[in-house]
Amino acid sequence: MSENPIRAYAAVTAAYWAFMLTDGALRMLVLLHFNGLGFSPVALAWLFLLYELAGIGTNLGAGWLAARFGLAATLYAGLALQVAALVALAQLSPGWSIPASVAFVMAVQGVSGVAKDLAKMSSKSAVKLLAPAAEGGLFRWVAALTGSKNAVKGLGFFLGAALLALVGFKPAIWGMAGLLALILIAVVAFLPAGLPGRMKSEEAWGGWRSKDPRVNRLSLARMFLFGARDVWFVVGLPVYFQAVLSDGTAEGRREAFFLTGGFMALWIIAYGAVQAFAPKLLGAKSQPEAAITAKAITWAGYLVPIPFALAAAVLIAPAPAPGLTAKILIGLLAFGFVFAINSSVHSYLILAFGDAARITRDVGFYYMANAAGRLIGTMLSGLSYQIGGLPLCLATAGAMAAASWCAARRLTRSEAPADQS
Repeated sequence: MSENPIRAYAAVTAAYWAFMLTDGALRMLVLLHFNGLGFSPVALAWLFLLYELAGIGTNLGAGWLAARFGLAATLYAGLALQVAALVALAQLSPGWSIPASVAFVMAVQGVSGVAKDLAKMSSKSAVKLLAPAAEGGLFRWVAALTGSKNAVKGLGFFLGAALLALVGFKPAIWGMAGLLALILIAVVAFLPAGLPGRMKSEEAWGGWRSKDPRVNRLSLARMFLFGARDVWFVVGLPVYFQAVLSDGTAEGRREAFFLTGGFMALWIIAYGAVQAFAPKLLGAKSQPEAAITAKAITWAGYLVPIPFALAAAVLIAPAPAPGLTAKILIGLLAFGFVFAINSSVHSYLILAFGDAARITRDVGFYYMANAAGRLIGTMLSGLSYQIGGLPLCLATAGAMAAASWCAARRLTRSEAPADQS
């Protein structure tokens, strides 16, 4: 255990904030830049597929790497890889063909995906090992980290859109690379020694999935939950907004960049704020783990009707209009509120279910499922928008939310974890 857990927690949180700021900005830069170049929704989805696919493999191995080399090492590796990905992306040439550009950006995004999941697994696992033993402490600490991270990522969405409009693609990429490199140097210099996480090598690898059935069921619910979000969030909604908010002129596209990035930022920031206050909203400070598990099931059910209702509203509307846009915005903010409660409870339960001796493996497996959900959602986002526009994106989100609720209901089955020896 670190001699100063509060300082270690602060350093890990600061590093995670810096990473997620650049992660959110990079996503908006890539999406809006290539949408402006005329890429189709399916082509835009392809740009992010390797990013999500890399997360699956990374999370399978990241838990073992952290157990073998320590959480500090995987955190540093995540930050360094993100700097390398940004520097590589700055080499993109406008003279390249579309297939070459897509392949290059996919590869760079794949590196960024590895970096993101190394940083995430390291930060979330550290909370389990650094959180005080006081009642309700774990839920509050993980909610604070996760909520603040998403608020910062939301700021990154707006930052990416603003930088694209104000300074252009390459200067924005170079600026973010320089900022993150400075953060990496600071973290290496100031992170306290003794950040836990390393195990004996013979204990570090325990198979590709958890031996605790609760972790496996929660991971399945998590996969469908994030698929339900990304199926409209990654491609569908930004492309829809660009189509209805821009008049086709350079000034109109710039204004649409700000409006699209502004809403995406607002959604993520609000989502993060709800996550941070979830323990208070649920009154979970003094509640046992079983009661919070029951709340996870209830809130999973609340999410299901929202995207179906929005899909119906868009489908029956004769044409895009300010009133319809307002309905979509309000509905998606409601989706974000319920989604944030679900996500926060999941983030607590994975650490509550996990044993400190195997926490990096269980968290790695859980976030592998998270990455799989994002991969599925990303693929379906471009495909469903190409086939049926925003209504099909939203209806598909409803189906995935229903699948998440069905998976969450199985958490009530009490089974003891398998022997960990």
